Amino acid sequence: MFTPRHFFACLFLAVFSGVLPIAAGAAQRSPTKNVIIMISDGMGYNHSEAASIYANGRANCQVYADFPVRLAMSTYALDGSYAGEKAWASFESINQGATDSAAAATAMASGHKTHRGTIGMVPGKDGSLRPVENLVERAEKLGKASGLVTSVPFSHATPAAFAVHDLNRKNGSTIANIMLRDSAVDVIIGCGHPFFDGDGRRLPAARTFKSVGDKDTWAELQAGSLGGDADGDGRADPWTLVEERSAFQQLAMGAAPKRLLGIPQAGKTLQQGRSGELHARPYAVPLLKTVPTLTELSRAALNVLDNDPDGFFLMIEGGAVDWASHDNQSGRMIEEQLDFDRTVAAVVRWVETQSSWEETLLIVTGDHETGCLTGSGSDPDWQPLVNRGRNQLPGMEWHHDYHTNSLIPLFAKGQGAERLLRMVQGHDPVRCAYIDNTAVAKAAFAAFTALE
Repeated sequence: MFTPRHFFACLFLAVFSGVLPIAAGAAQRSPTKNVIIMISDGMGYNHSEAASIYANGRANCQVYADFPVRLAMSTYALDGSYAGEKAWASFESINQGATDSAAAATAMASGHKTHRGTIGMVPGKDGSLRPVENLVERAEKLGKASGLVTSVPFSHATPAAFAVHDLNRKNGSTIANIMLRDSAVDVIIGCGHPFFDGDGRRLPAARTFKSVGDKDTWAELQAGSLGGDADGDGRADPWTLVEERSAFQQLAMGAAPKRLLGIPQAGKTLQQGRSGELHARPYAVPLLKTVPTLTELSRAALNVLDNDPDGFFLMIEGGAVDWASHDNQSGRMIEEQLDFDRTVAAVVRWVETQSSWEETLLIVTGDHETGCLTGSGSDPDWQPLVNRGRNQLPGMEWHHDYHTNSLIPLFAKGQGAERLLRMVQGHDPVRCAYIDNTAVAKAAFAAFTALE
């Protein structure tokens, strides 16, 4: 299956894309002011490519496709590994040993591997789990603001791993309460409104309060009285609760609250959970007009966070790419990936108009691949997606309904992005140079302190 041309293709990319390790002794830089990590949960190479083909008629049209740092990334959990030749030999091999979002996000938030299902905790020398510092905590120690934005509940594994330490990702109510009552996070935005369903319709009674903590927590949020000391001055900093789409849109500019909690008026996701034909082509089922986009949520977050003169850390997650992929929903996966891609473009515009690449680091990646997505007719051989033109579903098929151990793409640009090039840990016969997911946090920590 693999020939010498794969080796020379990888070598060409390594030399001309700059992915060979850079010599030690690079010049010391100033600390990076802002670090933004964007995660399309479940995104593999073919998820990104399918969305680009559908929207543009060709692959690699996203703004991040032109970032100067483009690498593959391994995602396995603490007890796992990645072997390229074995991974490409069979679908059975790649569908085994996959991570979950808790372990993957902990690696990207802290720089440490951990067990599946564990959030923000890693085994110590005696094997017992201990909390490990995450990027939100580091940013707050440095006097920076911090924020978490997702298109699924904010207490789910990926955003939670950037702010919480818990033995079990399933402790959703506890995790939500810690984030809202005890953390120093300045912006939290995510789904799970207790009084709205997946179609954005108000319910006569609460569906559940789990995603927002509990009933008492929600009552305090509604009253504007919930929130601990976020800035260390010894006084409570209550959350400003925002729910309506128009309010999120207005928050994209102008005056902003000190702390923002955004809970859109929808169920567990912004759009993926709406009713209608679940396997229809993209946008055949009209999008909910009362629900904000991930782009609108992210613009609101940026407008709050950039008020801190010391800078900020922000994690933005397109969480429902994973949900659609678990259900093998090609159309809705593409919708979610395109929403994520448009959000990356909006963040890039913010960097170039409100900040600069000299003071901001942007990393775009996933946490794992979901669904073993390939081109049509791939079993037993791997086949590329079939380009059927713009606004047409590519020829694609799913081989799994869970995560895989595939390498996934990573893109980076801005102050400190080149550090990732020095963290290459192996070369894959197809994806070429790859780093491990722990490199994301390591590069971000180093950027904040200007360490090489």
